[in-house]
Amino acid sequence: MADIIQLLPESVANQIAAGEVIQRPASVVKELMENAVDAGSTIISVIAKDGGKTLIQVIDNGCGMTDTDARMCFERHATSKIREACDLFAVRTLGFRGEAMASIAAVAQVTLRTRRPQDDMGTEVLIAGSAVESQKPVHCDAGANFIVKNLYYNTPARRKFLKSNNAELKHIIYEFQRVALANPHIECSLRHNETEIYVLPAANLKQRIVHLFGKQINQSLTAIHADTTLVKVSGYIGKPEFARKTSGEQFFFINNRFMKHAYFHKAIMTAYEKLIPADYFPSYFIFLETDPASIDINIHPTKTEIKFEDEPAIFQILVAAVREALGKFNLMPSIDFETEQAIEIPPLRKNETFRIPDIPFNPDYNPFELEKKGGENFALRNEKTTIKHWEKLYNGAETRAEQQVTFFPETEQQVSWKNRGNHFMQLKNKYILTSVKSGLMVIDQHRAHERILFERYLRSMAHNQAVTQQTLFPVTIELSPSDYLVVKEFTDDLQLLGFDISDFGSNTIVMNGCPADIQNPDPKELLENFLEEYKTKETDIKIKTREKLIRALAAASAIPYGKSLSDAEMQALVDELFACENPNYSPSGIPVIIIINIEELEKKF
Repeated sequence: MADIIQLLPESVANQIAAGEVIQRPASVVKELMENAVDAGSTIISVIAKDGGKTLIQVIDNGCGMTDTDARMCFERHATSKIREACDLFAVRTLGFRGEAMASIAAVAQVTLRTRRPQDDMGTEVLIAGSAVESQKPVHCDAGANFIVKNLYYNTPARRKFLKSNNAELKHIIYEFQRVALANPHIECSLRHNETEIYVLPAANLKQRIVHLFGKQINQSLTAIHADTTLVKVSGYIGKPEFARKTSGEQFFFINNRFMKHAYFHKAIMTAYEKLIPADYFPSYFIFLETDPASIDINIHPTKTEIKFEDEPAIFQILVAAVREALGKFNLMPSIDFETEQAIEIPPLRKNETFRIPDIPFNPDYNPFELEKKGGENFALRNEKTTIKHWEKLYNGAETRAEQQVTFFPETEQQVSWKNRGNHFMQLKNKYILTSVKSGLMVIDQHRAHERILFERYLRSMAHNQAVTQQTLFPVTIELSPSDYLVVKEFTDDLQLLGFDISDFGSNTIVMNGCPADIQNPDPKELLENFLEEYKTKETDIKIKTREKLIRALAAASAIPYGKSLSDAEMQALVDELFACENPNYSPSGIPVIIIINIEELEKKF
C-alpha cells in the first residue's frame, strides 16, 4: 500500500494558522499594534477602510528592521522575542510565537516599509499569499509601515462570512481600545474611511480612559489598589449608580496584556453584589502584575486567555480590593462610628463620687385593694372606664366602613367602568390584575406596552406615518465611538420612527425631536436606553435588522416597572393590548398575560 501521509505545503499551513490567529480584520489591527508596542514606539497610527476589508494600515515610529529582518518576519515561527523553551516562562512582550505576520501574509496582500533610525535607507517588501513578490531599498520614515490590502482575497469562503463594515469596525475599535488602555504613554490614533475616530495624546491611565469613553465616565471612576506578595492590583472601577445593562467597559490586563477571565469577572460581580441590579455590569479597568513564571499565556492562539497558578487566592484579593475601594469613597453601606450625635456623658469632678440614683416608690401599695373612698375595686373601675372609651371609638364605625369600602375615590369615569364590568388593580407597580370568567388575569405592564409600541412602530415604518414631537431645545449627546456608529448606521430608520437626529461630528449627535407617542421623553435617556436594548437583544440571524431596531426602541420606550398607573391608564393599556395582533407575547416571545384559574386559587385555601 502506498504511503498516504505527507507534509502540507507552507502556504496551506499558513492559511490554516491564519484561521486561528486572524479571525477578522480586527485581529490584524491587534497583532500589528502589539508589534508596534514591542518595537518601542511612542506614536502608533491605524488607518482602515471598509471595516478593514479593503485596507488596514498601521504606522509606528519604533526601532524598525534591517533588510533581512523585514524578510524574515513573514516566516512561520520567526521571532526576536524568545530563543529557548525556558524563555516561555518569562514572557513580558505582547507577541512571541512568530505566527501573526506569516498568517496575515497568507490571506492578504501585504506591503512593509521599514527603516531603523540609524540607517539612511529603508526596505520595502511586497508579499501576497505567503509568496514574496519583491524586496527593494526605499526612502521611508524610521519605524515600520504595514499596509494590508484585500483581506481573505484568496479565501473567498472566509471573506463571505465577514459582517458589515460597521460591525467589523466595532471589533477594530474594541481591539484598538485594549492596546491603547494598556499603553497610555503612547500616542494613538484611529481613522476609518477618512473619518477620525480617535486621536489620543500620551496621558496617564485615567485621562486615557476619559479620552476613549467620553467625558461622562470621569465622574464614575474610583481608584483601586492592592499590593500583595501574590499579585499587585491597580486601576479604576465604576461607581454602582453608573452600571449599565450591557458589557463593553470591562477590562482586565495582566502584565499590560489584555485578557479575558470569566472567573475574575465573577469576583468583581461578587464585590458589587446587592449594589447593582442582577442584570447590570459595572465598568472596570483593572491591571494585575505578577511573576510571568506564575502564569501561562500560551493556551490560546490569540493569547487573550491566561491561566494562573493560584486563581482562588487572586479571586479573594480582587473581591477585597473592590469592596475596599467602594467603601473608602462611601459607595457602599458601612458601619458608622461617628459620635457627633452621641449622648455626652459628663466626667466626674474632683472629690466627687458616683452615687446610685434614688427612685421613690411606695412599698405598701396594692392595686387590688378596695379604695377607701369609692369602695370599688380600682382595677374593675378602670376596666369599665376603658370599655366606655372603646365604645366611643366604635361609634359610627359601620357607617365609616361603608364609606371606605372602595380603594379609589368615586368618579364618573369609574362608574362607567363598573357598568362595563372592568375592575383593575396594580400590584407592586408592575402587574395589572383584573377578573375574568375563568379566574384572575395578570398582565405585565412593561411587556404589554412593549407589544403595543412594537406593532405601532412596525406600521409607522411600513407606511411612513410616524409623527415627530420637536424638543423645546435641541439636545446634544456625546456617545462612545461604537454607539455613534450604531446611530449613524440607522439614522434613516430612526427618522422613519419619528426621531429627528443630526450629526454633530466627533462622536456627537443633536436630538431635535422624538416620536410623538412617547410620553414626556428625556431624549438623552431614551437614546441611551435604546442603544442598551439594541446591544442586548438576541442576535438571531433570522431577525431582520429593522425588526431588531424596532424591538429595541419599543423596549426602551415602554412603561417601566415601578411606575404607578391610574385606573384610566390601566384601562387604556389593556384596551390597546387586546387590539394588537398578538397580545399574548412580547416581541421577544415572552408571555405578557397569564390567567390563574379559579381551581388553582381554591387550592390555596
